[in-house]
Amino acid sequence: MHLLSHFCDHIRQFGNIPMYSTEIGELAHKTQIKEGWRPSNKNHAARQIVHSYGRQHAIRMRPLNLQPLKTRCADLSPDVLKHLDRTTSTVSPLVNCRRILKGRQGDVSNIVDFSRISGVSLEIIYRELIRYSRHNLPIAHSLPEDHATLRSLPIELLTKLEVPVLTFQEADVYEIHRARSTGTLHFRNKGSLNDSVWIQAGTEEMYGALRGCLPAKLVALLNIRDPRSAHTVCRVAGVQLLTPVNSGHLSDLHDLVTVQMREDTRGFTIVDIGTILGLAHLIPEEDRRWLVNSRIDLRTVNVVY
Repeated sequence: MHLLSHFCDHIRQFGNIPMYSTEIGELAHKTQIKEGWRPSNKNHAARQIVHSYGRQHAIRMRPLNLQPLKTRCADLSPDVLKHLDRTTSTVSPLVNCRRILKGRQGDVSNIVDFSRISGVSLEIIYRELIRYSRHNLPIAHSLPEDHATLRSLPIELLTKLEVPVLTFQEADVYEIHRARSTGTLHFRNKGSLNDSVWIQAGTEEMYGALRGCLPAKLVALLNIRDPRSAHTVCRVAGVQLLTPVNSGHLSDLHDLVTVQMREDTRGFTIVDIGTILGLAHLIPEEDRRWLVNSRIDLRTVNVVY
């Protein structure tokens, strides 16, 4: 019953709740019933609808069966080859999966300004930038490691990241997760908003049921420009990573993973925005602890569990 109190926040952030959505049934009603009803003679239409749907399915299956024959250079008639060329050329183009940063804040131009606004010390920012550069950037585009040069690097502070995420049980349909980090600024006349996101932090063998993913609080979104090259921009995010309790294994009490704030000194970490997989839905459990929700989000069940 406690999970019901989180439905409202989940719907505001992610949209409808897939587990209880009628969208799949409505779409099936449109394609399987309505589209078969229209060409029927409206007299005993049920049998005609079934036959119409079966024919459409068989027609869609035929190119899939013939395509491997074409690949193996089988002896196919010119009409079949022409039909295959026509059907394969109509495949929808790939979706642009690039992450997009938006909402630039005009009062931040360098590391010193960012440290003042975020409350993160300069020493921690320097340490994380150097670590990020060593582990993620090629030598030709690595960031300078002396603090004086790092202080003068031009940066842009942004407030929103759009991440394309595959729709549940779809291979080519995406929805956009909009992760916001307003810092100390108010969001819609309320308090500041720093969303929780999923970070790809390791391989699938790590962190138990989380399979290499860790939730994190989004602290900042940054564009860091290299003055040595006008076209080199590092798109990074400052996050507070959460660590799984009990190595990420499911609890015997509620079958959920519990995460907590890290106890080491790395409370602020810089990661590439390409490692951000989407928004995370966490349920506060107690002081500095959260539950990874898997009850109202089928995507989390499918990907994380």
